[in-house]
Amino acid sequence: MKIELTDSAREWQAKAREYADNFLQPHEVEAELNGGVIDSETTRRNKKRALELGFSAIDVPERWGGLALPLVDQVAIWEQLGRVTNALSWCFSEPQRWMFEACTAEQIECYVLPLMRGEKKDCYAITEAGPGSDVAGIEATAHLDDGHYRLNGEKWYVTSANFADYFWFQAQLPDEGGDALFFVEKDSPGIEMTDNPLFSHTYAAHHPTFQFSDVMVPATNRVGKAGDGMAYTRSWFRHERLMIGARSCGAAARLIEDATAFAQSRLVAGVPLSEKQAIQLMLADCATELWAARLMTFEAAAASDRGEDLKALHNRCSMVKLYVSEMANRVADRALQIFGGRGYMRENVAERFFRELRVDRIWEGTSEIQRLIIARNLLKRGLDNM
Repeated sequence: MKIELTDSAREWQAKAREYADNFLQPHEVEAELNGGVIDSETTRRNKKRALELGFSAIDVPERWGGLALPLVDQVAIWEQLGRVTNALSWCFSEPQRWMFEACTAEQIECYVLPLMRGEKKDCYAITEAGPGSDVAGIEATAHLDDGHYRLNGEKWYVTSANFADYFWFQAQLPDEGGDALFFVEKDSPGIEMTDNPLFSHTYAAHHPTFQFSDVMVPATNRVGKAGDGMAYTRSWFRHERLMIGARSCGAAARLIEDATAFAQSRLVAGVPLSEKQAIQLMLADCATELWAARLMTFEAAAASDRGEDLKALHNRCSMVKLYVSEMANRVADRALQIFGGRGYMRENVAERFFRELRVDRIWEGTSEIQRLIIARNLLKRGLDNM
């Protein structure tokens, strides 16, 4: 199931596959049975190798010491890292291009470049209990007060907060209009973790709830101009939705490969399970949907690299996120069924992905939100301009 890629994309694809196979995959079961955690020495080794390979610099502009890879190359990397369960590929941070467009030179030096060098980790305090996926409905506030902003609000699902050094905090600006993002040090007075719920997946990275009560940050910690917050959040969404598609393709490929190998080796009444038409039909659907998903994901990345219309790109990333995340869930369900009872064991890759892939239909905008974006784009722009 090959897709025509540049030499550069194929090289990065091979690097990421070797890293995923040899550094991450061998520790999946250990992580699964230990709350997502693997031994600290292995974690340090995996992070060190990721930094050596340049994974933390792939979207960083060259003037800041990054690699500025085309999005097609980045998709090729994250597709391979997506083959790994338990979020073991989250061992390194990955600053995104929009951060260098949004932030001042001082903010880049203090907050963004340390991510690339593996010295700091960030987390996003954006989602709230009420608005959920409707980021425009955020209720957190930031009031300017004598050279500082006073932040108030409750933030849910702050992913990786247990490892983070600082937050990207999004709030409304009642006194100025619009909204903004802020850098907030994690140890700032007035921040309280009020809940740290368990989730279906087994990740070392947690998703706590935080209450921000009169948290004071310097005005210089505001990102961009007042009212720019949603523009930066949309940039983040475009990137993340595309990479969810990439990771989902990688997960689906591994599931199909493992389920196929099992069906060929499993004997039922002396005949390989793969000879049963019911199994063949499931595998055929999996392979067909994966091919469509890969074509969609890589073409959306290529369109971005070509510099096509931003609104059309936003729509395409929503299409990728919608279709590919749901495709991967269907593949996981079929793979688990092919494995039978073995597929319901936590040591089985199908069982882990069956739980882990479910959230990809929720975070960074639910499937329903993506459908609304797509439908509105169709109604406003027409099919040929989507």
